[in-house]
Amino acid sequence: MEGLKLPYSVHGGDGGKLVVPLPAFTLASRLHPRCYLPPSTGSKGCAGFITRTVAQLYPSHLLSRYSGMRQARDRGLGTKSASASVQPMAEELVEDKSEDLPTSGNSIRRRFLEFYAARGHKILPSASLVPDDPTVLLTIAGMLPFKPIFLGQVPRQVPRATTSQRCIRTNDVENVGRTSRHHTMFEMLGNFSFGDYFKKEAIRWAWDLSTLEYGLPTDRLWISVYEDDDEAFEIWHNEIGVPVQRIKRMGEDDNFWTSGVTGPCGPCSEIYYDFHPERGHSDSDLGDDTRFIEFYNLVFMQYNKLDDGSLEPLKQKNIDTGLGLERMARILQKVPNNYETDLIFPIIEKASELANLSYALADDPTKTNLKIIGDHLRAVVFLISDGVAPSNIGRGYIVRRLIRRAVRMGRLLGIKGDGRGNTEGAFLPILAEKVIDLSTNIDSDVKARAARILEELKREELRFVMTLERGEKLLEQMLLDALLSAKEKGTVPFLSGKDAFLLYDTYGFPVEITTEVAGERGVSIDMSAFDVEMDNQRRQSQAAHNVVKLTVENGADLTGNIPDTEFLGYDTLSSRAKVEALLMNGNPVVHASKGSEVEVLLNRTPFYAESGGQIGDHGFLFVTESDNQQKAIVEISDVQKSLGNKFVHKGTITEGNLEVGKEVEAAVDANLRQRAKVHHTATHLLQAALKQVIGQETSQAGSMVAFDRLRFDFNFHRPLLENEIAEIEGLINKWTGDAALLQTKVMRLTDAKSAGAIAMFGEKYGEQVRVVEVPGVSMELCGGTHVSNTCEIRGFKIISEQGIASGIRRIEAVAGEAFIEYVSSRDNYVKQLCSSLKVKAEEVTTRVGTLMEELRMARNEVSAARAKAAIYKASIIASNAFHVGTSNKIRVLVECMDDTDADSLKSAAEYLVDTLQDPAAVVLGSCPDEGKVTLIAAFTPGVVDLGIQAGKFIGPIAKLCGGGGGGRPNFAQAGGKKPENLLSALEKAREDLVSLISEKTS
Repeated sequence: MEGLKLPYSVHGGDGGKLVVPLPAFTLASRLHPRCYLPPSTGSKGCAGFITRTVAQLYPSHLLSRYSGMRQARDRGLGTKSASASVQPMAEELVEDKSEDLPTSGNSIRRRFLEFYAARGHKILPSASLVPDDPTVLLTIAGMLPFKPIFLGQVPRQVPRATTSQRCIRTNDVENVGRTSRHHTMFEMLGNFSFGDYFKKEAIRWAWDLSTLEYGLPTDRLWISVYEDDDEAFEIWHNEIGVPVQRIKRMGEDDNFWTSGVTGPCGPCSEIYYDFHPERGHSDSDLGDDTRFIEFYNLVFMQYNKLDDGSLEPLKQKNIDTGLGLERMARILQKVPNNYETDLIFPIIEKASELANLSYALADDPTKTNLKIIGDHLRAVVFLISDGVAPSNIGRGYIVRRLIRRAVRMGRLLGIKGDGRGNTEGAFLPILAEKVIDLSTNIDSDVKARAARILEELKREELRFVMTLERGEKLLEQMLLDALLSAKEKGTVPFLSGKDAFLLYDTYGFPVEITTEVAGERGVSIDMSAFDVEMDNQRRQSQAAHNVVKLTVENGADLTGNIPDTEFLGYDTLSSRAKVEALLMNGNPVVHASKGSEVEVLLNRTPFYAESGGQIGDHGFLFVTESDNQQKAIVEISDVQKSLGNKFVHKGTITEGNLEVGKEVEAAVDANLRQRAKVHHTATHLLQAALKQVIGQETSQAGSMVAFDRLRFDFNFHRPLLENEIAEIEGLINKWTGDAALLQTKVMRLTDAKSAGAIAMFGEKYGEQVRVVEVPGVSMELCGGTHVSNTCEIRGFKIISEQGIASGIRRIEAVAGEAFIEYVSSRDNYVKQLCSSLKVKAEEVTTRVGTLMEELRMARNEVSAARAKAAIYKASIIASNAFHVGTSNKIRVLVECMDDTDADSLKSAAEYLVDTLQDPAAVVLGSCPDEGKVTLIAAFTPGVVDLGIQAGKFIGPIAKLCGGGGGGRPNFAQAGGKKPENLLSALEKAREDLVSLISEKTS
């Protein structure tokens, strides 16, 4: 992974390369005034890396301090179990980092990974924030990428691993900025053992890392263990030497980790840092955030919880740990909260600058708002980088919600414009630039995607500002209604909690602003009801995002017996194979008969299993006798990967019986495979053409490669123009005609990326990857099947281009045989059209345009005639108006106008209010079509001034007709689906009007 590098190093006496942590030195404060040193630790302490200048000025000091540190590290290596060999560090991870501050976030991250690499752990890159797991929306824990290993669904590739995993949690979003430690995005440093070492090593190394590598004073560290875990207690006390009074036994809620109702579980042990040791040991509470912070959690995954709640020992005991990078940075940098570390504070400083504020001098509410902005921008940038676009559902809603909270906080702080002179511009992209600058050592791909990230943020912010303005108008209307209602009822005006929450949740209107504006108008807010609504939303969020579901499914029982499937499909479309397992309805069976729907696992297969957007192959499995007589046939309609790299062939037995252990002839449908190959290669060409035509910053956001078409989703902020679509098609058809031979090769992931290969969206890659190249055009990491020569594509045509989400466009296209079929069918349609219109093909457009114009004119004439008829009918019924009121007589007319259409009914209402003159109230109804009702209410200013509004009046009347509607105070329109109720609804309207007007004019 880019950014996970080895530090500055020297050569040991044996010629080997030694990783050297440069020592802390008091000169650091002079070399860099913002260098934070950790608490004093005596001769054993090591604060980390100092600047190169110190190393150059005091080389002897560096080597003498290193000697003691090396002894400590060697002692740690001595405890490693014999089953694991030290994993060599890859060359690409070596880089001079000696200029890092000793306590910088980057240094803490790197030193953690190197500490465990020196103890046999393989450094693995952070997985995407979009997990390859349907049970969770986002990657919420460092262990999530290893879940299949913990479940035993896939074999371990290495016995030990260490990662710095980006995580997102939104269950506590309301606490962000208000506490010292809650975040939406955080980095979880973890070391993992997959059945290798266990408690003794995990505890020893966690202690050595904390006290020797990071230099934390031993007397400031407290330990929690599960109340029944005597083994962990004894290790901490007897082997590590932690005093009994600093080891707390805690219950199941705090120190027993479970994955769900059933599944892997085990006791935990946590390390806490004590900010106030002067308070002593009596009555100490590790839950006291003002004194303690938990920074390292060790999970001893040793049991499997059964359905009855009992625990059985796991055959493979695992270690899952997590150290919060932001929390350790807070401790070592000696700042009051996680937000003021160098991981987040630069973003806060930039936001303060845009708001023309000093963070140091700001009050607590202002600091809270700045912290929220810093936290949320960090999360949003990495989410968008990983392909999550703002939307109203799923992951996209989380991004949209975080963006809107950040914008609201910015408006509360008075940030206007983009900080570069444009008062109508967006400020989030300016802050995102700072996040991107800080991203290098977390995910190097973020900078490559910077243009798309900034454009997405700008578009979303400006759109939301418009929503906020609509919210302001809605608030004004709500306040007017509250004041009017209170006046009528003689009560104190108030705004309901539900309305306040609607403003907050739908329109992003801060409740603080709602409260302030309402207070100025003398309106109070039902905050208790608002809190109820907020709690409901919070519970829903927690339920959706706070659990990693680990369960041992039926399929897990198969993993120990069935090897991964050997894929032969790159080189052949048929092969002999053995039936390793057979499933019906998800349950293992030994045999299945004709008509059964089955899932077949083979030891080898030419069938491609769905992945990388390409659907699975179709074909047949044949069971033959010794004389080559067919004994059974299974028609395969889909192939999926499951339980790691095991191919599941789904199909129906059309002849005979199938048994486990039988040998079959597996044959792929060659025609369908060719169609898939053509569309997959065309997808690569499409991405290359898009980058060339609309810009290199565009990137894939999803794809589907099917037999009949391809679908390609990409990031772009507007619809493609017709000339752009034509240019894209032209490029792809030119490349097709060039008849270029494709090149495929397997290489290291880092080498592939260095060569410029593009990763397919959503794919997970190992160290060795397959690269598919169309020379001079496209180079992508891809495990799919492809044509040998671009001429096999034959032709390419885009059949649709549309937006599917904010900032996400979708192209559907056809190529190869599907292209020929598409062109042929369209040619037939044109021939039929020419025959009907009696024109040549080139004259169709002109002829259709002429017909459309004639139709438009005819419709206008009919509409005008209907309007005239309606006005004439209105002139007749105008005499039916009657007066209501004593001192102020108001003309009222409520009538049914039979089957008059909506537009004509509107014209009739306008005519009547003009004819009757002010003050007058008109309500008209009609049934223009079967099962349809139209209602119009038109009130003159004299009626509206009485407080009678057309928009509010017509809604309840329309409900009687099975519909609804509304509009302005003077004019409103509604509809319904129950014509049989129209006359009674109009009678109700007449009664209500008379009652209201009589009341207002008495």
